This record gives sequence, structure tokens and C-alpha cells, in this order.
Amino acid sequence: MRIGALTAGVGLVLIIMLAAISIGPVVTSPSHTIDALASLFTGEGGASSALITQIRLPRVLVAALVGGALSVAGAAMQAIFRNPLAEPGITGVGAGAATFAVMAIITGLSQVHPLLLPGGAFIGALLATVVVQIAGGRRLGTSSATLLLAGIALNSFLGGLIGAMIANAPDSEDARSAVFWLNGDLTGRTMNDVSLIVLPIILGTAVILIHSRELNLLSLGEATAQSSGVPVKRVSHIVLAFAALATAGAVATTGVISFVGLVVPHMIRLVAGANHRFLLPASFIFGAAFLIVADTGARMLFNPVTLQTGVITALIGAPFLLVLVMRSRNIS
Repeated sequence: MRIGALTAGVGLVLIIMLAAISIGPVVTSPSHTIDALASLFTGEGGASSALITQIRLPRVLVAALVGGALSVAGAAMQAIFRNPLAEPGITGVGAGAATFAVMAIITGLSQVHPLLLPGGAFIGALLATVVVQIAGGRRLGTSSATLLLAGIALNSFLGGLIGAMIANAPDSEDARSAVFWLNGDLTGRTMNDVSLIVLPIILGTAVILIHSRELNLLSLGEATAQSSGVPVKRVSHIVLAFAALATAGAVATTGVISFVGLVVPHMIRLVAGANHRFLLPASFIFGAAFLIVADTGARMLFNPVTLQTGVITALIGAPFLLVLVMRSRNIS
């Protein structure tokens, strides 16, 4: 049954991708879209095919990869921290990426070469992960709560640093670009962006999936996991490191897109339960679908005005978070 549900989910994602690629100021029929995609292999496409293959397709592929990565990372972190409100930004990954990205924008490095901005964001995300792992894991008895506190502290510090850089930017246009990047957007994505993020996202997701059994036990508590033979500290650090790797790949090209890693795992958990052998792959599939739909909405809801993708996910995710908080209060 679960394999059938995952297969149906993959089919749904493919349909959503086809629809998203077809939708735009210039609407194309599904058959024309399929012909244009086929031209990638035949090389017979014209100008209308270029619109699909060079502009819309990369954006949809990036949305699918980023949405899947953030959702899987969120599901893994919620198990590690045993906190339903945990999501990728909580470990400082997003703040680390944002710090280096804003630095590249403010100093003008992003104008030198197009890869310096996503490359800097990627390095910043990984450095933030290393700092949290070192700060939270120096002692043998370190718990996941310590890692959580280290991430919160790093987020606060880097948030202040980002604010200082933007406030003192010598060029107001650079400051505006930095704020735009912080809100998260998929505009102007290319196949180079897809190539940049696919490896860290797939690698990070694969390692998390391999640890699905351990995450099932960790979600029951560290004592239960330890008594079942799970090396709690080592597994926690490995899963968090590769969740951060997947998140770093995601935010390196899109900026900080919030709430995806919070909303999607929760929706799946409410419908299908908390078995991570199903929850993790389902999170990737439906996270991809969620962000593709959100990005299409950002493009088309107020056409010709285009919203940032991160704005749409925040408008959906913030009320969802409020409902979760109120539900938790009523339960307690």
C-alpha cells in the first residue's frame, strides 16, 4: 500500500511539473510542452521550445529539488529533536547561507561571477553546520537539545550580522538585492543551478533515508533508542550533518525559503503516521509538489505582478504554525 502511495505521489509530481511548465504569461498546451521537452534529446526545438526548456523547466526542477530537500531535512530534524516545530533553519544552516550570500551581494562579489553568490551561500551553510556540531558535540553526553540551543544562538548572532551588513551597505540597490534574496525566490534559475544543487541534495537525502530505522527509534526518545542499540550521538550528528548538506544545496540558489520543512512532514504525519521509512520519501515527493505549486502561484496569482516564492510559503506556513502551537497548548 505504501509503495503504491509513493508511486502515485511520483505520478502526481510529474503531472504538477508538466502543468507548471505549461503555465505562464504564454500558456502552452501539454502536448506542445512534451514536444518541447523531447527536443532536449532530439535537438529540433525552436524559439517556443527554448521558453520551456531554458526558462520554465530549470525553475520547476529547482523547485522540486529544493522542496524535497527542505521537507526531508525537516522530517529528520523533527525526529532528532523530538520537536514538532523543528525545521531546517533551526540549526543555523539558513542563517549561515544568508550571511555569506549577503556578504557577496554587499561587497559586489556576486557581480564578478554568477557562481560566487550560490557558492558563497553553500560554504556559509556548511560552516554554520560545522560550528553547531562542534559547539553542541564536544562532550560525550551532549544531547540533541544542546545542538538545538547552539543552532538558536548561532541564528541570533548571524541574524544581527546580516542586519548590520544591510544597514551599512554603501549601495541601496545592493541592500535591496540582499533583502530580496533573504525572502527566497526561484526567478531566473538555469540548468547551471540545477547542476549545482542536485548532488548535495541527493546525497544528503540518501543518507537520511538510510537512517530511517534509527529515526523511528530516536523519535521515541534517546533512552529507547539507546536500549535498542542505536548509537544516539553518532546517528544524531550524521543525520543533522547530511540534513544540513541537503539544506545548504537548497538555499544556495533560491535564498531562504521558510516553512516547507515544517508544513509538509506534518501533513504527511497526520495522514499516514510517523514511520520514517514512509515519511521520509513521502516528504521528498510531496515537498517537491508543494514548492512547485507555491512557485507557480507566486508567478501567476497576481500576474503580471510576480511574488517571491518565499512569500507564498510564509503565507501558507505561518498560519499552519499558529494552528500547531494552539493545538499543542490545548493538548497540554
